Amino acid sequence: MRRIRSVKPSVRFPVSPALLRRLAYASIIANVAIVVTGGAVRLTASGLGCPTWPRCTDESYHATPEMGVHGVIEFGNRLLTFAVGVIALAVVLAVLAQRPRRRALLPLALAVLFGIPAQAVIGGITVLTNLNPWVVGLHFLASMAVIAAAYALWRRAVEPEGPVTPTVPAPLRTLARLTTLVSAAVLVVGTWVTGSGPHAGDQGAARNGLDPESISQVHADGVFLLIGLSVALVFAFRAVGAARAARAAVVLVAVELGQGLIGFVQYFTHLPGALVAAHMLGSCLVLLATLGMLWSTRERRPITPAARPVRTAETVTAAA
Repeated sequence: MRRIRSVKPSVRFPVSPALLRRLAYASIIANVAIVVTGGAVRLTASGLGCPTWPRCTDESYHATPEMGVHGVIEFGNRLLTFAVGVIALAVVLAVLAQRPRRRALLPLALAVLFGIPAQAVIGGITVLTNLNPWVVGLHFLASMAVIAAAYALWRRAVEPEGPVTPTVPAPLRTLARLTTLVSAAVLVVGTWVTGSGPHAGDQGAARNGLDPESISQVHADGVFLLIGLSVALVFAFRAVGAARAARAAVVLVAVELGQGLIGFVQYFTHLPGALVAAHMLGSCLVLLATLGMLWSTRERRPITPAARPVRTAETVTAAA
């Protein structure tokens, strides 16, 4: 008798590209949200609401009633880090489960996943150093790096697999990269302005010693340069017929103008907390709009399968 081999069924849980894109987009939103809530910690003077790390107190990992509202705010922000990490882990699992698997997505997904605990460790160092303004600034910039990685992951998940093709001439791609570099520099100088200002996160926290008026002027000069470069990109992209890149540059200019307006109003109204929080959200939007502009200068086209040779009677005979 013929033996019938028993085959164990292979159970797989494939993830659709649409679900992966949604998870990647959710990761961007979650990482922006934790920046805003981190700002709320600083603006409510709750930076030392949990006076140590990784515990909230020497005896407890969570806030106690005696710590009051500041402990609740700081501990709540720490809990949000776990929620953001769960989303990042879900993205990694979705990338691994996708069929066919897109190997280029895994390094980006892992960068986001491991960037979150790294950012949390820097946050712990800010507590252990009594909110050193330079470490606080590094904490913010680490969040920006994670957001950038999350954005790159989302864009790669949206794009098809295929070679990268420029959509604008090489000089304009160079100008776009220069604009991105200036945007990053504006973010860095913005942390110096914050470190010199009144919102230290705690009444006893030190400031960085820079003159607030002078460093604010440097920051404003960088913003003017950034807007000028972005406006130049709008006209340059339109001149070469790159409609998609021009639209992305218009969005960037609009976000920059809105962020600049908030910055000027908050400066001349002596930095009210609500406007400072809006300015932090605006920083995230400027970063995302900058990356969107940069991404629009290239595209990926689907890989078309190579045409198979047609077997005719002549080719068969020749092969024989």
